[in-house]
Amino acid sequence: MEKWRRSSRSILSAITRSNAECAWFMCSKIYRSEGNLCFEVLPQLGTDRKKVPNSSTRPMNKRHPFQSACKSFWFSHFPPFSELESLYDLETRSYGTAAMKIQRNPSFSMIEARDILYFQNILGEKNVIQDKDELATANHDWMRKYRGSSKLLLRPRNTEEVSQILAYCNSRSLAVVPQGGNTGLVGGSVPVFDEVIVNLGLMNNIISCDKVSGILVCEAGCILENLDTFLADQGYMMPIDLGAKGSCQIGGNISTNAGGIRLFRYGSLRGNVLGLEVVLANGTVIDMLGTLRKDNTGYDLKQLFIGSEGTLGIVTKVSILVPPRLSSINLAFLACGDYLSCKRLLSEAKRKLGEIISAFEFLDHASLDMALNHLEGVRNPLPSSKEKFYVLIETTGSNQLHDKAKLDAFLESCLQNSLIVDGSVAQDYNQIAAFWRIREGIAEALGRAGVVYKYDLSLPIQHLYELVDEMRMRLAGESVKVLGYGHLGDGNLHLNISAPKYDDKILEQIEPFVYEWTARHSGSISAEHGLGLMKANEIYYSKPPEAVQIMASFKKLLDINGILNPYKVLPQSVLSPNAFDM
Repeated sequence: MEKWRRSSRSILSAITRSNAECAWFMCSKIYRSEGNLCFEVLPQLGTDRKKVPNSSTRPMNKRHPFQSACKSFWFSHFPPFSELESLYDLETRSYGTAAMKIQRNPSFSMIEARDILYFQNILGEKNVIQDKDELATANHDWMRKYRGSSKLLLRPRNTEEVSQILAYCNSRSLAVVPQGGNTGLVGGSVPVFDEVIVNLGLMNNIISCDKVSGILVCEAGCILENLDTFLADQGYMMPIDLGAKGSCQIGGNISTNAGGIRLFRYGSLRGNVLGLEVVLANGTVIDMLGTLRKDNTGYDLKQLFIGSEGTLGIVTKVSILVPPRLSSINLAFLACGDYLSCKRLLSEAKRKLGEIISAFEFLDHASLDMALNHLEGVRNPLPSSKEKFYVLIETTGSNQLHDKAKLDAFLESCLQNSLIVDGSVAQDYNQIAAFWRIREGIAEALGRAGVVYKYDLSLPIQHLYELVDEMRMRLAGESVKVLGYGHLGDGNLHLNISAPKYDDKILEQIEPFVYEWTARHSGSISAEHGLGLMKANEIYYSKPPEAVQIMASFKKLLDINGILNPYKVLPQSVLSPNAFDM
């Protein structure tokens, strides 16, 4: 006999009785598969998992690559999903075509008139946005895949105002979503339900730039491209470069630990960020805005907030190490006959261009076609070549004659050894920009072509493209295009499936296969985009349960009421009251 209950925090638990045996489970996900209502469950109350009668259940393929902490079962003879929602009066939201239902946390309050008055008092009326048109933009991600229903957007002008906002929201249990340029790809920067949006766009001041040590201090709302333009006049550059640089903000870049094409040369933001100022959920301001290259005093707390996607605190200021802007830049666009040649080319480039190489990007023929067909003004640098793969190699140095001669000699050697079939070297900055437009414009082209299923994966370079080939075989009968491109130099694949519309049938072929394949090859399901809402429940493919529990303990310590960017990064199951009773 199966019974259902709704706990005080609206977490569904299943009570399964078989003779004298009784097992409790906490449901972490509810979804439909092959006409059955399926539940992902975690053992509760410290009991061992009981054997469920074969007459009512049968094991399902595991959705996570571990066994002890999460199991999936098919329960038959249950009411349809719609009836279950109605029966328990659940407020839920579905995203894309995924059969993923998210329930609003009932402990969060709703916005009231007194809240509006409070925010207007500290921010001024013009920075308290209730206009439906402005909110419509903030409630959607740029891919139009994730949509919230926030009724309020706040625009603080300084750290003190952020502190006041969070202190008040924490006291009222009002959920908050920090938002920068809203250029994310996993639903991390938009509301899920009616969370208050805190947009940092007005906090865009550059505080200082040390020309001797190369350290920039600025506010979190500064746009990445604007910072790079400012630094150009100082003889420096930002250590990251993204396709969304014209709208993304440095605070969001840090909160997602964004990567990009310069990571190959300058490393990740974890190594370049020297200090942060962060506001915690209760309004406490943590000043870690140091500018020292070396500071070995205690725990490096800033690393907790880099990549935490606004779930632990809101970044308001940053100090970052910026490299010198070197005068010699060369860019080659090369054609390779197969993926093995791309790998060999990378190895040779690291050996023979080591001190000047600054980027090594790759794209397959499908990605090139997508850019050529959907981006205005883009031309094929190698119109006579119809190869399967293309590589961009950038060098950056201080002596143009030396660097150009070294690159030319390298390319000549690669032609002789058949590592490349054809190639073109940009002759001026306009050609450099045109070459990069192809690579950086693929995401934009995909958006124009239709809907897209996007996966940002870290994989061993040896096996990286095998996933693209396997995905093409899985989707051979569908009206889709499978593309593979990314940062080959650091093993980052951007797997994209372009389709006319979102379709459950297509999604079921992609997930969880793509995550299982990545885990099986010791990869990461998020290389640089973060987990956000899209992958919060999939974290176990890349992290063991013990690590996830430690992450949840940090979340509970720093955000006791859970108001900061709820439903993102971590599964809701590990944040529930009984999560650690297993």
